Amino acid sequence: MQKLEMLYEGKAKRVYKIDREDAYLVYYKDDATAFNGEKKGVIEGKGAINNRVSNHLMSMLEEKGIPTHLIEEISDRETIVRKVTIVPIEVIVRNIAAGSLSKRLGLPEGTRLKMPVLEYCYKDDTLGDPMVNEYHILAMDLATKEELAKIAEYAFRINGILTEYLKDLNIELIDFKLEFGRTPGGEIILADEISPDTCRFWDSVTGEKLDKDRFRRDLGSVEEAYQEIIKRLMGV
Repeated sequence: MQKLEMLYEGKAKRVYKIDREDAYLVYYKDDATAFNGEKKGVIEGKGAINNRVSNHLMSMLEEKGIPTHLIEEISDRETIVRKVTIVPIEVIVRNIAAGSLSKRLGLPEGTRLKMPVLEYCYKDDTLGDPMVNEYHILAMDLATKEELAKIAEYAFRINGILTEYLKDLNIELIDFKLEFGRTPGGEIILADEISPDTCRFWDSVTGEKLDKDRFRRDLGSVEEAYQEIIKRLMGV
């Protein structure tokens, strides 16, 4: 496998073209950002942890029938993934009120919702990733009705699988963000990552936050929280 050129560098990852027509290489960085890039920093070891945690969870989801972009983890920070075009929508599933949902609706953080809530945001950093609904998505031609139905189906299935899995590890899945991509053949599959960067993980006994909120809110022990997640998930 040979890196040919960097195609994209985001807040947490770099994507490289490689000598395979059907695949890319993703490299996970230690860089951390919050509040649409207003806060920046470095979380030591984050890239390696997010790479391994994401691949671990995506492998499990594949076994449960959720198609993902994962092909092969080739190093602590690098993974070969299927070539997709990212659907420009952030898909958020919420089980317990926290973060922006608490602020918008006046719900005390930690309020358990009567049912999972599905939200969409338009992926555009210059606009601050504004929230959109199905009508916006269809009107802007970001996805078709059929694609949106498949994305929603997968999102709720992923929520159910992860919630059950994490419960046995004393981790409460508060909310999480997903991204999906279109393969060259038009199939919708799970892409991006599932990690402490994109999920709110709380210890189900103590309520301790084990995710990027520790960085966002200056709670300290950020590296330790990420390490605790990989330890519980993978025993390392």
